Amino acid sequence: MLHIVGEDTLLRQTIKRLDGFHPSVNIWIVTVKSLAEDIRFHLQPLEKDAERVHFIIEPFGKNTAPAIGLAALILNKISPNSIMVVMPSDHSIKSIKQFQEKLQGAIQVAEQGYLATFGIKPNRPETAYGYIQSGPLFKNSNNEIFHVEKFLEKPDLKTAEAFIQQGNFYWNSGIFVWKASKILKEIETYLPGLHQGLKKIDELQNQEDETINEIYSSFENISIDYGVLEKSQDVLVIPSDFGWSDLGSWSALDNILEKDERGNILRGNLVDIGSANSTVIASDRVIATIGLKDMVVIDTPDATLVSSKEKVQEVRKVVEALKKNNREEHLVHRTVERPWGSYTVLEKGSRYKIKRIVLHPKAKLSLQIHRHRSEHWVVISGTARVTRGEEVFDVHPNESTFIPISVKHRLENPGLVPIQIIEVQNGDYVEEDDIERFDDEYGRT
Repeated sequence: MLHIVGEDTLLRQTIKRLDGFHPSVNIWIVTVKSLAEDIRFHLQPLEKDAERVHFIIEPFGKNTAPAIGLAALILNKISPNSIMVVMPSDHSIKSIKQFQEKLQGAIQVAEQGYLATFGIKPNRPETAYGYIQSGPLFKNSNNEIFHVEKFLEKPDLKTAEAFIQQGNFYWNSGIFVWKASKILKEIETYLPGLHQGLKKIDELQNQEDETINEIYSSFENISIDYGVLEKSQDVLVIPSDFGWSDLGSWSALDNILEKDERGNILRGNLVDIGSANSTVIASDRVIATIGLKDMVVIDTPDATLVSSKEKVQEVRKVVEALKKNNREEHLVHRTVERPWGSYTVLEKGSRYKIKRIVLHPKAKLSLQIHRHRSEHWVVISGTARVTRGEEVFDVHPNESTFIPISVKHRLENPGLVPIQIIEVQNGDYVEEDDIERFDDEYGRT
């Protein structure tokens, strides 16, 4: 959901990539429950696209083989002949027209029972990507399509240079096309444990979530590449050059964003003196950098990352450390989108939390109560309509109102411009799950 390159966020760009491709395209997003609601709100600006978005909920993340297997299980029940296009949401593709042309060719071979992937023609010896070695030409197509000889791990520089010279090596894009029924058969052959677990989930789909969670937790944490594609005899690669980049790490921006004369990528509210070959992306605060070399500095409202480019892939170790220390920073953002607007946590301490709430025109929060906290609202701009118990009244700029514990209340914007409110929460418990809804415009429970 980050806005890094292009005119929209990476997730919305991924969905827009299929606009106009085929009238029967449906979007299925595989994610965990804690992210599904935020993603649904995030996609509302897409309007017509948002209507064809469906969710497949994983109990928890277990790499791409279980995620794809679960999706294939569901899609195969809807239609055994359905074609799956697996698209990671952290990719950048410059030419949508060329991508859709290649996709059409991939669908044609997928309909013949093959597993298709796009191999990106390399323009440099890249060590951050896996590679695909192409074999014999696939004869049942008018397009340039090859059988896959082998998949290869991320190479060292010398090996990557040798791949470029040989000419039949491509970057592994991680975008796959196949029939749902075909990938399920391949999972049965090469990942029998996953197949058996998916079969049990299919049989227990109306049972308690705990049962499904137990089955899912037993799945091997393995990618579809390692688990299936490296072993299958039915994999085809389609050489492609549609301006693809994997934005799985901050160092990937080196190949996409424009640099200054010293090789820096400098974006946002910052002052730099004498740095070289560094990426600095600032947010609201001023970031000052002096004499950096081959560094990455990313400042967001949530956290700041400072790393050498060489080590920036190890950011996942930071997340692991946060989890180990029971820190919430890897789960909770300071600014959270909601269907009615957004809120930003300005400060949080023992028994209190301070938020800035932005409410869209004609939008309203749910009718709700809190069992452990009171709330004090100060209107900064616009006019807020407040429901408090049996009362309904308007609160104007520089005015405030108080919501006691366990009193039904609702905040809405009757006007035509957004309103801003400062909310001060006070109580024994000020987390987001202290909420009981009685009525909601957006279908939330």
